[in-house]
Formats: sequence, C-alpha cells, structure tokens
Amino acid sequence: MHADVIDALRAARVTPTVREADAATADRVARTLVECGLTAFEFTATTPGWEHLVAAWTKEFPEVTLGLGTVTSPDIAERALAAGADFLVSPFQVPEVRPVADTAGRLLVEGGLTPSELRTAAGRGVAKLFPAHVGGIAYLKSVLSVLPGARIMATGGVAVDEADRWLAAGAFTVSIGSDLTRGDVPSNVARLKARIG
Repeated sequence: MHADVIDALRAARVTPTVREADAATADRVARTLVECGLTAFEFTATTPGWEHLVAAWTKEFPEVTLGLGTVTSPDIAERALAAGADFLVSPFQVPEVRPVADTAGRLLVEGGLTPSELRTAAGRGVAKLFPAHVGGIAYLKSVLSVLPGARIMATGGVAVDEADRWLAAGAFTVSIGSDLTRGDVPSNVARLKARIG
C-alpha cells in the first residue's frame, strides 16, 4: 500500500491541496480537478465535514489517490484512515502520529524546512518542504545536494506557472493550493498541464 501510494504520487507529479471553507465547496473543486484529469490530491482537516468527504470520495472514486492534509494529531490520523485516506500529510513533524500511520501501513508525509527535518521525513518515504516559498527553488536544490534521492513534496506558495521549475529542480511532486483551485479551475489545470508537459 505504502509503495503503491508513493508510485501514484510520483506519476501524478502534482498533488493539489483542496482547502475550502466547507465540504460542499471542497467537493465541487475536487470534482473539477478530477474531471480535468488530475489523479491525486488532498483534502484538509481544516475543512468542516472533511471526514464524511473523505469517506464519500473513497467509495465513489477508488481510482483517485486521496490524502488528508493538516494532520496534526493521532486522533485526526485515525479518523482519516478509518474514512479511507490513502495517505496523510502534516505541515510539520508529528512523531506522535507516526505509530498510527505505521500500524496501518499508510504513508505519512511530514513537513519540514530545515535539512534535518527534511532528512527525517524523507527517510520515512516522502518529506514535505513547507513553506516552500520561503527558500524557493534554490533552497530545494541546496537541500537535494546533501540529500540526493530524497523524495520531497514542495508545498506552500507554489504557483501554477512555477510547477515545472520545481519539478525540474528535483521536487518529487508539487502541491498547489489556491493558485490552482481559485477562479477558473479548468483553465488553471490546462495551464498547469501545458507547463509540466
């Protein structure tokens, strides 16, 4: 399961973050992303009703690799996995969540900014560089020079028009939020696909 999810994220190259004020809006945005051909994304635990959303999507769209972001406690992790989430994402290190993910055999993508944090997270599968815009693409390159082969998801302030540059710099996948999910989503996705090929 763990390896399959990593392979799916690698193939997707972009893992959007769908963070909305309510479940209905999140559902609508996610459906648009999938209709436009994207195959992986994450809802967030900050969206009210996320639990029912994940459970419904797991049943209706089993082909989609679905994660839950902003996982900050074992309770949220357990509920997300019970609802059917394929992977978990946290904006920072959550050692207390690791046993939950490990017991379930699910991928936990932990956030980090320093080389030490990213090394720890990448050693468990995939690390989340957050917030990526702080150091930018040059920082990602510097980190990868000392952590060659590390799978790093660039998240936080990544723009649609820069996705190709992040991937070219070595990002394992990029997670784009509002720059992709606001406004004309189909047009945004088309622009993204044109950039990343």
